[in-house]
Amino acid sequence: MAPGKPGKSTGASEDPSVTLFREYLRIDTVHPKPDYDAAVRFLERIGTDLGLACQKVEVCQGCVVLILTWQGTNPRLRSVLLNSHTDVVPVFEVLGWGKGYIYARGAQDMKCVSIQYLEAIRRLKAEGKCFARTIHLTFVPDEEMGGHKGMEMFVQRPEFRALNVGFALDEGLASPSDTFSVFYGEKSPWWIKVKCVGSPGHGSRFISNTAAEKLHKVINSFLAFRESEKQRLKSDSSLTLGDVTSLNLTMLEGGVSFNVVPSEMAAGFDIRIPPTVDLKAFEEQGAAWCRGAGDGVTYEFIQKYMDQHVTSTEESDPWWKAFTAPLQKVGGKLDPPLLLSSFSGEAAAALWGGCGRAVANEAVPVLGWEQGWGR
Repeated sequence: MAPGKPGKSTGASEDPSVTLFREYLRIDTVHPKPDYDAAVRFLERIGTDLGLACQKVEVCQGCVVLILTWQGTNPRLRSVLLNSHTDVVPVFEVLGWGKGYIYARGAQDMKCVSIQYLEAIRRLKAEGKCFARTIHLTFVPDEEMGGHKGMEMFVQRPEFRALNVGFALDEGLASPSDTFSVFYGEKSPWWIKVKCVGSPGHGSRFISNTAAEKLHKVINSFLAFRESEKQRLKSDSSLTLGDVTSLNLTMLEGGVSFNVVPSEMAAGFDIRIPPTVDLKAFEEQGAAWCRGAGDGVTYEFIQKYMDQHVTSTEESDPWWKAFTAPLQKVGGKLDPPLLLSSFSGEAAAALWGGCGRAVANEAVPVLGWEQGWGR
């Protein structure tokens, strides 16, 4: 069923796009076993009904990027890319229902945006509109897991380069008010594992130079920095979460028995660093914390993003003007542009970065924007 066509399950008062939205939500693309094939078939059907060209690119086994294309009158111009992801995070217990709202995993993150893109194109086509620039819609897998088997691989392929992308819109955050938020970049996510090796022994003795003592020093150093950034954010009302470095202790490893002092222990830290921070200097600071804990302390990166590209929000920038002008024309309110505090790469709440970062790394301007309100 294409947008604008009556659905067999819709009532007379339901907008066809809402019916499509509910149909899309019923497709189980929840990790760890998302049904990507069903999602691609659904979206490809809508694209075909809308007269859009369809292309499927399998970036790795079982992970397909679907491209729907509305050809512009001047295909030599750089194109506009509207990106969304098909996968969603695992389901948790719903605490409440009612008031006519739609509840489903992926309703905001981000199947609603996919349907909004398609509905916008349906309406524009129905009005007889056409554009000089080609518009591409990409529906990518694996974003909730960091995008490594999705957009990150897709941007390395000739099919992406053939799209000739000049500007992209990707995921943002739903607004709880009638004011929209737009994100022009994100913090660099670093996942660091610090391993401490020390003297083992029996739990009844005071063993010297233990792994636990060293790990204690490491944790104290990392968490002291965390507290300083927390207080900096709290004390300066001009700052947002995107302006400071967040750091959290997220994993602890070690021990074989209650009565044995282990020879090795480890801690994992999730760190999100703004583009304003010197990444090399920050890594050296972390290395110094490890050296200060004693010998036998090493660290490794489980994830390390070094690109600090941000999209221009200067009034003179043509893409920024093209984005803001229509919003202002209809009376939309826009908060000052923000740095997304970088939730990407997590099964719990992957947002803009898994896809937006990959595109931005190709020097394509990207804005993260959610076209709806979160109630």
